[in-house]
Amino acid sequence: MADLFNAESFTAENKQLVDVTPIWIDSDEQLEELCARWRSQSAIALDTEFMRSRTFYPQPALVQVGDGKHCYLIDNLAISNLEPLKELLQDTRVIKIMHSCSEDLETLERLLGVIPDPIFDTQIAAAISGMGAGLGYAATVSQLLQIDLPKSETRSDWLQRPLSDSQKNYAALDVAWLPLVYGILVKRLREQERIDWLWEDCTAMVAAARQPESPELYYCKVKGAWRLRQNQLAVLQDLCAWREREARVRDMPRNHLIKENVCMALAQHMPKYLATLAQPGLEGKTLRRYGEKLLEIISGAAEREDLPARLPQPLNREQGEVLKQLRKKVTELAEMAGLPPEILVRKKELEVLVQAQQPTLEGRLVGWRRAVVGEPLLQELKELKV
Repeated sequence: MADLFNAESFTAENKQLVDVTPIWIDSDEQLEELCARWRSQSAIALDTEFMRSRTFYPQPALVQVGDGKHCYLIDNLAISNLEPLKELLQDTRVIKIMHSCSEDLETLERLLGVIPDPIFDTQIAAAISGMGAGLGYAATVSQLLQIDLPKSETRSDWLQRPLSDSQKNYAALDVAWLPLVYGILVKRLREQERIDWLWEDCTAMVAAARQPESPELYYCKVKGAWRLRQNQLAVLQDLCAWREREARVRDMPRNHLIKENVCMALAQHMPKYLATLAQPGLEGKTLRRYGEKLLEIISGAAEREDLPARLPQPLNREQGEVLKQLRKKVTELAEMAGLPPEILVRKKELEVLVQAQQPTLEGRLVGWRRAVVGEPLLQELKELKV
């Protein structure tokens, strides 16, 4: 898959050719013409601005595109036909260069109904190349291009119109240097023979974005849920699934509907009457609006026969020591590979290995990480349990 990334036209030597002046796009005709041009390129830089203070879904406010020479700001609030942009993002001949793009993918899916593909995430690429885990865009640009970016509009109102010059300049810079960063990182990854690692991780990210987690699984994230019995877990599962769906339908934050700790308390006590339902966080208008529905969910869950399995308990002292040894091993492996430990394996993945009766590699550990960290960890576990 390495041949997919054609970055020869994006080199650091082209720094002086990049015009960071924002070009505002607010008509159907402009967008159609530009998207046709961009589809002839090997890659484009892509970013979004959105608001999400009082909604479940991000509210798309702006789409930025950089072609290596100019920076374009697409006003999705003014343009009536976004189909050319949708087709561009679906064109698999054009790489979409993005940085730490999980929320941008969600925003674009909300706006256009599609997930861009294929993607080159420069944050992932920087980590795989050995620069460090979780590097922000500004830090990446600074390290690779010796350019310092401002942070003046990080908490801006992007839905307002007109946008200020400061906002436009900030948004343009978000895509101005991505093509050159892409060119540098592709070259490094090819030299390190890790370009396929990057492709694997970005492909997995696109697949995950296309299949969001089921509402029925949200209960697993609730703090302290491992303490609940199976019948209580059934209540928590159904309450969380209802809250997730309701929040999506109403487009409001989960905790504006009902807080997580309220769901947990209801699962623990399983009240049967409206009078015993009230508690801090579930009172007044909220209780009047949702009280009967919550009782219906609780009583229905109490009658379920397909009870969820108990959730894993926190590691005991002995398991904690094993985890400590595995993390030490990961650090050693990361140093040998010249990689940040965080890119190799997550704490949760290590905990699963420690708690398993017969540890096996799954998920991210069956790809390029198998040889680098997965198999060495299994061998370490085997030796620790002898």
